[in-house]
Amino acid sequence: MITAALLGNPNVGKTTLFNLLTGSNQHVGNWAGVTVDKKEGFLNKSVNIVDLPGIYAMDTYSNEEKVAKNFLLNGNVDVIINIVDASNLNRNLYLTTQLKEYNKPIILVLNMIDAADAKGIKIDYKKLSEALDVNVLPIVASKGTGIDELKKLLISGNFLSHFNDNNYHLQNNEHNSKYCFSSEKEAYEYIEGVLKICLTYAKENNITTTEKLDKIFINKYLAYPIFLAIIAFIFEFTFSWVGQPLADLLDKGVSDWFVPLVEGLLSNSSAWFKSLIIDGIIGGVGSVIVFLPVILVLFLCISFLEDSGYMARVAFIMDRIIRKMGLSGKAFIPLIIGFGCSVPGVMSARTLESEKDRKLAALLVPLMSCNARLPVYLVFAAAFFRGHESLIVASLYAVGVVIAFFIGILFKNTIFKKDDEPFIIELPEYKMPEIKSLALHTWEKGKGFLKKAGTIIFSISVIVWVLSNFNFSGMTDINSSFMASLGRIISPIFIPLGFASWQNSVALLAGIMAKEVVVGTMGVIYGSDLTTILPTVFSPLSAYSFLLFVLLYTPCVSLIATMKKEYGGKMAAFSVSYQVVLAWIVSFLFYNIGTLVMRFI
Repeated sequence: MITAALLGNPNVGKTTLFNLLTGSNQHVGNWAGVTVDKKEGFLNKSVNIVDLPGIYAMDTYSNEEKVAKNFLLNGNVDVIINIVDASNLNRNLYLTTQLKEYNKPIILVLNMIDAADAKGIKIDYKKLSEALDVNVLPIVASKGTGIDELKKLLISGNFLSHFNDNNYHLQNNEHNSKYCFSSEKEAYEYIEGVLKICLTYAKENNITTTEKLDKIFINKYLAYPIFLAIIAFIFEFTFSWVGQPLADLLDKGVSDWFVPLVEGLLSNSSAWFKSLIIDGIIGGVGSVIVFLPVILVLFLCISFLEDSGYMARVAFIMDRIIRKMGLSGKAFIPLIIGFGCSVPGVMSARTLESEKDRKLAALLVPLMSCNARLPVYLVFAAAFFRGHESLIVASLYAVGVVIAFFIGILFKNTIFKKDDEPFIIELPEYKMPEIKSLALHTWEKGKGFLKKAGTIIFSISVIVWVLSNFNFSGMTDINSSFMASLGRIISPIFIPLGFASWQNSVALLAGIMAKEVVVGTMGVIYGSDLTTILPTVFSPLSAYSFLLFVLLYTPCVSLIATMKKEYGGKMAAFSVSYQVVLAWIVSFLFYNIGTLVMRFI
């Protein structure tokens, strides 16, 4: 078994290459003692490929760089696959010179050759290979070009067979002195000398497509209107044109076809078992799973922005605004990831340069409305605001962003009084994402939702059904159940917020396990047809107050555990506490001010 370490700068196509080489034969975990993703995959059962974190250099001692260094020294690596941006070799090869010090065979994969050609850059692969003593392979990962040649080389294990030096047979802990530079300046001077031999420029003053597009997308007058227009399009595409109509069809299929089918199959079963399956499992899981099309469409749009290169531009243009919160524009990336799921959003905050930035970003990420809350929004929007669903959902996302902005300013001037960090981010080339890559990224994200539906939501639905149908005397009416008793204890807290019934209280309590469970719990307690039942329980004003509380209150247990692991128990407890208080205050203000306004209308 050959062990290959995949390394490269961020935004050079490393993830795309890893997926192409390993396909579905991959798994993700964490490195021992460090909350950094550990991705491994296999090529033809003969090559184990380890996808190391994206880094720019090996000398700033972040967690990612420590992982890379330790693996190169102690991971029995047979070959390094160093992927670089062919159109920006001057910067990318700095990491290559540092990797040479570890005396491992290196396959230098020149990605985005098409972008280099568009810039008029011509690379002499043979001269570059000889100058650096590495194998050089040109590819276009987004199109799959050159991947077969790389696979053949990896499977053969015949690395650098045409070179005469034996430097690579040294021990791992010995360094190749030929590539040890006393300073960064010296390393870049060496790289410049190599590129003078290997590169020619066919065109002078050639303006690339990326440069032309950047004159529009990061124009100081057009950038923000374009960004808002893109967000508006995504919401309409997801909630009006494609995602929600598909969700409605799936919901109709579940209620009109699947439920009657199951009822027929269980016609001779006992009443309690039939209730468990229909009211408990299908009512709980089914009320959430019908929103899978909406979530997949939203993930598709986000993946398109990421793969196209536009997301990095968003971080760039948002730097001025986010800096008012005491963060750099780079913190926008964890915040954006938080819209998909707060857990990876908090974990990605560790890539920020300072401890202050990491902690502040981690506290703000849960205020971004993650996809787990989306089923709750959609049920209430369909029940109370039919025809305006996209506007209601968009308003909740906007409220989360605005509140995060003001909380960031508050924390910046109280518990995080430190100097701002400089903002450095790479703007990758624009490219049209490949359909296969988009489908893979979308499915990987949607698969997490399905796993949650099949595990956490399923389990909680069964527990809620038991607590809703039993007390110490045995099976009983729901109003005398354990669930009703628990709900009545905590429901007075929500009286000033307009939704103080015990059913709503226990739904919020169950939602701490996972926010989708709020809908699942209501589906078990109220019945599966929530869009018809909820208007008898809420008014439009109290319904939106409830949604604001769901938006802002205590994050799920997975996020709490992640926060504890990343930053300690005190910060996790603080995150839980401040969000509960914040949610209560915001819902209280909205409901009571709204009530006063309604009296005067």
